[in-house]
Amino acid sequence: MDIEAFKRKLIADGYLEIVEKTIEPNHVIDLHSHPYDVRALVLAGSATIACSGEAPRVYQAGDILEVEAGREHTEHYGPDGYSFLVGRRHRG
Repeated sequence: MDIEAFKRKLIADGYLEIVEKTIEPNHVIDLHSHPYDVRALVLAGSATIACSGEAPRVYQAGDILEVEAGREHTEHYGPDGYSFLVGRRHRG
């Protein structure tokens, strides 16, 4: 998906906090959750995201991932690092 189209879709769906982030290679974030919904477009690299109750999934450039507020998950970033455009939607 085109980055500008992704941003437009985020805004239309209420993801008003939009940032581009880069994570260093082989970084691991243990089990946690966020107080907001997340929708991200992977720009480069790879990550394995494991949400509670689901099998781990590998995300690579061009993939879109979503994690709803309060959902516990782990994040394992690949050897090439990970860059993504992420939208956060705060509820309530």
